Amino acid sequence: MPDRGLRIADQIQRELAELIAREVKDPRVGMVTLTGVDLTPDYAHATVWFTVMPSDPESVEQTLDGLRHAAGFLRSQIGRRVRIHTTPELRFAHDTTVERGMEIDRLIEAANARRAQD
Repeated sequence: MPDRGLRIADQIQRELAELIAREVKDPRVGMVTLTGVDLTPDYAHATVWFTVMPSDPESVEQTLDGLRHAAGFLRSQIGRRVRIHTTPELRFAHDTTVERGMEIDRLIEAANARRAQD
């Protein structure tokens, strides 16, 4: 992605984080952290990656439903705040990299403990 696209994706992420924290009143959307925004080259679609606490499947699904329900409102607000020729359609996706990283860390610790015992 060109530098301009990266800057716009970062700006969209910052604006969405503020909007979700201050403007979205849906009780399904709780402790959400936006971890990234992937923007298509034509700015038509943006995949917004998020994590949620707690990260159990039920909480993730509820948060995803709440974010999808608020997507139209969030898109309209992004259109007002970010000056680009096309306001992207927002698609939300749960980011599992944190959980995978913790699992890998746990496996490394277990392997090191076994090695120390041998």
